[in-house]
Amino acid sequence: MLHGLFGNATEVNNKELQKDLEAILTNDEQVVRAFRIVRDMFIFTDKRLILIDKQGLTGRKAEFHSIPYRSISHFSVETAGSFDLDAEMKIYIASNPVPIEREFKRGTDIIGLQKTLAEFVLR
Repeated sequence: MLHGLFGNATEVNNKELQKDLEAILTNDEQVVRAFRIVRDMFIFTDKRLILIDKQGLTGRKAEFHSIPYRSISHFSVETAGSFDLDAEMKIYIASNPVPIEREFKRGTDIIGLQKTLAEFVLR
């Protein structure tokens, strides 16, 4: 729990998440790996990346980004430095010059997130 409060990515149980996301997943889509960062989530399914951005004080409002892996043209990761304590990931979608950007606090396994994203995008 403390890792989540400080922005660190924690892995989420796939089976529980599969059941929670039943309404938005296709009939044969499977959650393969997922990370929670505070209230937001990166969900890697066998078909797409789903980014869930919880909003508001209660987190009841949520924005869902559904990104098919084939539409990701490239992505970048900037690790935290000595003076810049946040890491950053940018995901570029084909035909859109503006990336989807996410910032992560120091201590987040940004390299693990990047590796998982690479495994799906480079299939």
